[in-house]
Amino acid sequence: MSPWLLPDHIADALPSEARRIEDLRRDLLDIARSYGYELVIPPLIEHLDSLLTGTGEALDLRTFKLVDQLSGRSLGIRADTTPQVARIDAHLLGRAAMTRLCYCGPVLHTRPDGPQATREPLQLGAEIYGHAGLEADLESQQLALDCLAAAGVGSLSLDLADVRIVQSLLAAQPIADAQQADIHLALATKDGAALASLTAGCDPQARQALLALLQLYGDTAVLAEARKVLPAQPAICRALDDLTWLAQRTAGARVSIDLADLRGYAYYSGTRFAIYADGAPDALVRGGRYDGIGAVFGHKLDRDRPAVGFSLDLRQLVAVASVPARRAAIRAPWRDSENLRKAVAALRSRGETVLCVLPGHENETDEFHCDRELIEAADQWVVQAI
Repeated sequence: MSPWLLPDHIADALPSEARRIEDLRRDLLDIARSYGYELVIPPLIEHLDSLLTGTGEALDLRTFKLVDQLSGRSLGIRADTTPQVARIDAHLLGRAAMTRLCYCGPVLHTRPDGPQATREPLQLGAEIYGHAGLEADLESQQLALDCLAAAGVGSLSLDLADVRIVQSLLAAQPIADAQQADIHLALATKDGAALASLTAGCDPQARQALLALLQLYGDTAVLAEARKVLPAQPAICRALDDLTWLAQRTAGARVSIDLADLRGYAYYSGTRFAIYADGAPDALVRGGRYDGIGAVFGHKLDRDRPAVGFSLDLRQLVAVASVPARRAAIRAPWRDSENLRKAVAALRSRGETVLCVLPGHENETDEFHCDRELIEAADQWVVQAI
């Protein structure tokens, strides 16, 4: 095997893609800042017990693990940034007031999400801590939609769900944790036969409601149907009320409902959303509410805080985003001339891209579109259109 071959589902970003990723990263972080989000940069590696606290088995299985040669403790390479940002909010910032935080950085997965997925997503996300009301959920969804719009992704569909519905139906049932995970998978994949078998020991009302969830997907009319067929338990009624409120206020996307969708990490505690686009094989954004995720990191203050947020993979987003025109640039000759160097420096200081053509490379092209050139006229260097 050639020593320069990369591991499966790991890839370099070549110039054109890398530039698009970087431009998009800057644009989306600027949008988050326009909403009032503060940027944080968590480390790529942490002690394993801190990295996985409260996140469940799914994240554990996706995390690369190693031993710290300095301390001998187990370390993990992050597979998701949300627990780290919760630690920052709870332990380092410790604010009593509401906090908005955003981030962007690589994460690493032991296995890809799908046949064409990368194991090294470039995860960008934004999170709100300290507000339990639906206003925070709505802001998180709207920010995510604005980010996709800025990337030139159209025909968006916002898919809403709520984990409290399934949690309420399973709360009093004699089901082990492993069996509960299988039930979640059967619901997500709409596998009726598997779900019927897995819930055979449940009481008839809960079993019937769980099976009914397989059909409760579609437009917002699903919410009215759910009120007819699901038990009128307080948590279920609150979940349906919250989903109705959010669906009525969403702008910029079609709204759909899937009450059986439980995909993602175990720390979600309430409303959840995923955003899809025509032509994308999977959701471009996943997010929702994860109240109390920072409680284990508390320091002095009570850090059992409400929280809501979302994340997306910039690599995945670039693959479906609109392709921008090549960046305009100015072509300049190379000469050993102080006046030319000053002219080039002045143009670059004004934000222009200036490509100096080195001797022997006059006919080569690259990703930049040189629509102007720097020429010498009457002992002055001036820019003219090509």
